[in-house]
Amino acid sequence: MSPDVKAVPPEHAGKGVKLPVYMDNHATTAMDPRVLQEMLPYFVEKFGNAASRNHAFGWVAEEGVEQARSQIAKLIGATAKEIIFTSGATESDNLAIKGVAEMYKQNGNHIITAVTEHKAVLDTCKRLETYGYRVTYLPVQKDGLIDLDELKRAMDDKTILVTIMAANNEIGVLQPIAEMGKLCHERGVIFHTDAAQAVGKIPLDVNRQNLDLLSISAHKMHGPKGVGALYMRRKNPQVKLSAILDGGGHERGMRSGTLNVPGIVGLGKACAIASEEMPEESCKLAGLRNRLRDRIMSRLDETYLNGSMEHRLPGNLNITFAYVEGESLLMGINDIAVSSGSACTSATLEASYVLKALGADDDLAHSSIRFGLGRFNTEAEVDYVADRVVETVSRLRELSPSYDAAKERIDLKS
Repeated sequence: MSPDVKAVPPEHAGKGVKLPVYMDNHATTAMDPRVLQEMLPYFVEKFGNAASRNHAFGWVAEEGVEQARSQIAKLIGATAKEIIFTSGATESDNLAIKGVAEMYKQNGNHIITAVTEHKAVLDTCKRLETYGYRVTYLPVQKDGLIDLDELKRAMDDKTILVTIMAANNEIGVLQPIAEMGKLCHERGVIFHTDAAQAVGKIPLDVNRQNLDLLSISAHKMHGPKGVGALYMRRKNPQVKLSAILDGGGHERGMRSGTLNVPGIVGLGKACAIASEEMPEESCKLAGLRNRLRDRIMSRLDETYLNGSMEHRLPGNLNITFAYVEGESLLMGINDIAVSSGSACTSATLEASYVLKALGADDDLAHSSIRFGLGRFNTEAEVDYVADRVVETVSRLRELSPSYDAAKERIDLKS
């Protein structure tokens, strides 16, 4: 069921704002109509199994898959043979991390990641710890960035894998993956990045950035849900993985299972669009993001930006509104889709572990909102969202004894 369309307040009427406004593009994105058009024939007319190599129906499906493989490879500077299709970034992360752990266990049992990684990486590493692997969870600095010297110190002669995300799903911070990859290659360590939030938003080049494994999810870049890919380096160095799914030996034995041809075609088209439009779109999104930041933070005191502004996804804004409960704010702006954390953890009311890693206490972490701008957001929507947030935060603070006390410099804790 689609959300009900609500009436727009008079001051925003006629400005092209249709409610509810969607600004949760880190959770998922609306499919681009051009992607849907590319996919449609593969549901009915071109319905063959890409593994059916003895008739035209299979050949046509395989052709669609191979075109998508090339489109994805072009976007990230890889070759088509280095692309393995999966059901999404969570599966790609699992295949990369568990695949390396199993394949290279004779070389060592040490894996390095960061405390701010997505649960798909953290929970996979925790699973491996139960099998006897040793995992180092690097802290981050106040701006969300990892200290490269800490990464260097964490490596030892048993380190087989470093897995650090390119762009954080909550605070949008971009890690220095090229420098990390260089460190790894100097030590003979494999480097994996979960790039679900980065692919299609910022330029990525697997060779220039020294990436050995890279996870992709279509639905984060205006493609379909339930399909993704794993880039797997074939030379300098060649990376080998143990498969985590057994079956018909699809995807060169790396991922058995009948291919989701329409989804794969959609992922390919989403990558092709990004290849053409990313520079212009990134500038547009950064402009809208900065407009939203300025229109909120210039009108409200006690607001704090979470994460580096310099090293950040163009469409990401994560703001703490002190003395306001995040859940109350979300309910107060229920005609706007935003998030108080990643979609994968929003079922719990625990404070965001990402914000706590930056040094925020529970109260401030609970008072933070993630705004994710995407391809279809407009300036009029940005202005509407800013006005609604300012109005709602101001109203909630009027009801907050702690805000009054802070204004009068009264320490409630004492």
